[in-house]
Amino acid sequence: MKKHSPPALTLILALLLPAAGQQPATTQTQDAQRDREEVVRITSNLVQVDAVVTDRKGQPVSDLRPEEFEIYEDGHQQKITNFSFVATGAGAAATEPSAAAANSSAAPVRKGESATPVPPVRLRPEDVRRTFALVVDDLGLSFESMHFVRAALRKFVDEQMQPGDLVAIIRTGAGVGALQQFTSDKRLLYAAIDRVKWNSRGRAGVAAFAPIESSWFTGAGLKPDGSGGLAAGPLTGTDIEQSAREQVGDFKDQIFSVGTLGAINYVIRGLRELPGRKSVVLLSDSVRLFDSKGEGNFRTIQALRRLTDLANRASVVVYTIDPRGLPYIGPTSADDFTGAVAARSDGALTHAMLGPAIMDKMSTRQREYWDSQEGLGYLAKETGGVFFHDNNDLNRGIQKALDDSDGYYLIGYRPDESTFDPKTGQRRFHNISVKVTRPGLVVRTRSGFFGVAEEDARPLRATAAQQLMAAITSPFESGAVDLRLTSIFLNDPQFGPFMRSFIYVDGASLSFQEQPDGSRRASVDVLAVTFDDQGTPVDMRSRTESVVVRGEEYRRAVEQGLIFGINLPVKRPGAFQLRIAVRDSGSARVGSANQFIEVPDVKKGRLTLSGIYLAEREGAAENVRASTGADEAAKAEREGEGKIDERDPQSGPAVRRFQTGALVEYGYEVYNARLDKATRRPQLQSQVRLFRDNKLAFAGKVVNLTGKEDARRLAAFGRLRLGANLTPGEYVLQVIVTDTLAAEKSRVTAQWIDFEIK
Repeated sequence: MKKHSPPALTLILALLLPAAGQQPATTQTQDAQRDREEVVRITSNLVQVDAVVTDRKGQPVSDLRPEEFEIYEDGHQQKITNFSFVATGAGAAATEPSAAAANSSAAPVRKGESATPVPPVRLRPEDVRRTFALVVDDLGLSFESMHFVRAALRKFVDEQMQPGDLVAIIRTGAGVGALQQFTSDKRLLYAAIDRVKWNSRGRAGVAAFAPIESSWFTGAGLKPDGSGGLAAGPLTGTDIEQSAREQVGDFKDQIFSVGTLGAINYVIRGLRELPGRKSVVLLSDSVRLFDSKGEGNFRTIQALRRLTDLANRASVVVYTIDPRGLPYIGPTSADDFTGAVAARSDGALTHAMLGPAIMDKMSTRQREYWDSQEGLGYLAKETGGVFFHDNNDLNRGIQKALDDSDGYYLIGYRPDESTFDPKTGQRRFHNISVKVTRPGLVVRTRSGFFGVAEEDARPLRATAAQQLMAAITSPFESGAVDLRLTSIFLNDPQFGPFMRSFIYVDGASLSFQEQPDGSRRASVDVLAVTFDDQGTPVDMRSRTESVVVRGEEYRRAVEQGLIFGINLPVKRPGAFQLRIAVRDSGSARVGSANQFIEVPDVKKGRLTLSGIYLAEREGAAENVRASTGADEAAKAEREGEGKIDERDPQSGPAVRRFQTGALVEYGYEVYNARLDKATRRPQLQSQVRLFRDNKLAFAGKVVNLTGKEDARRLAAFGRLRLGANLTPGEYVLQVIVTDTLAAEKSRVTAQWIDFEIK
């Protein structure tokens, strides 16, 4: 008989029984997104840009009137037709308690136990106040600068990040990594910071400035002048060596600079799908516009121009920070000023670099410092941001970007027909400038745009595979097809670790076509990819599923949605991100969802918990292995189909929205429990805690877990009544397990899962 295992992809479809008066969980999300105002618009009927106005002290000004603004396109003043001031309310977040402060309200850790982290709060789209990416240019940061960047990032997460912030820490040298996602979970951000390291293959060295190196060719062109001095001679190996070094350095700088801009391009393309005004903060030592000979870096300049146009269309403001701070550019102990430079008239050799040559080297270093900042300043200016430099407080620069998100003006005008004239086949760049007539104010806005309307600027993805892959590789979730993903880590003794995922799909997002026999049919393409923390795909599965429903089943599918199940293997422990994309074949609409999963190394023998299964159904938790385990996956693969017990999707394991007073059941597995030497049984204790907005709402009693003899792994189940004292809202269920036989540092482990009370 053929042997089956959980790595096979199993798509399990369930048409779920309706609950009267309930709507899909994503309806509120759609309404909130539609209600959000568009920022930058570039169409044949309207060009609209955002502008930030400050006084001379850098404080925002919000009381300007339309008549106090002037907007110009290519030097010609335009009539303002749209005007408004948008107050995001982000500043209010500073007055709210931070997550760190909220953590202090959690139950104290008992003596002898390890501290357990407070579960994070899952943000809904309507709860997001600020969205910004901190892009660490590990392709262009020196080892010295990377130290300060890591410290600034930690301080940001500790002190500056506020409730309602959606943040990503992205490395330009990494791919679509598991830790490179937008999140409000500080646990993920700290993990991302831990992986921010100096890239020895990048364009920056160990020190912020390359040390001056002497060569035996240095000064070989200098000859005795007959009076004891030296004079310049003909071209020598010095010039050849220097020219070769410059050419290699210029080429390397261009390649890695374009790589840096490409990574930012990737982030901005994802941000384009989100509403509102977004920010990108780039921390880099250099982006050069000119090479060592003063000639323009064509590749870099072209990449910058395309990037600024994309950022302007996506309503993204780019802030740049030079982490070198206020640098010292004089001679250092790393500089080598020795070398055979010339022979004196008496035949002896001199080994000291001449004073003028040293001064020339210092001047060259100064010019290189200024040149390295030109691209950073250009990128910030062209997108309406700020270039922060010559300041050792990097967090002050980050705070400047955060403060800029508090409010901005929207200014629009109707463009001339020639702005988007395609007759010549050339879509030239149009410069935009905004002025304010009130004296003493400073206005910052975007530099301009290419004469291409929005509908023509977006990439055309013709095939289903291209559409699915674009959704998978985006750093964000998309909602054209409304999804919700829940992944549970499990470990099977025979097949090893794997992820069992439940995918809820809003039936109203699918296109059901009526068939000759009266049934309705929808075709769904599903792609699932697992990425590791370096952005490398470790597993990829795809399948097309046909959904055929009749009569009442069709109404249920549209009103209550569908659930798909996927089993994906995990070949090795580590941090992973599961990304799911679903495409409706009838309408070509695509939706995506992702979830971070940290897979522990069970083989190390440390106390470990699986994911938590949570649902409202009698006996649901006891079926955790039956509905998520390897046996069910193998059976589904053999039979070509699978089954999830029919239940209201809102209260099932995929969505988890419960009514007040509901009885919910949860289940999980414990791995690597220690065994008592006398009884050969584990001695475990378990406690359940509920959190609301990072604050402890309920703490259950500590209960003992029993297992069979010699059983180092066991399944545990429990029930919890959601009493009337629990007000409606978002909650987190946390399970803490203590092994009383293990060492103190490794005796406690925890897992959590979020849910909602209606």
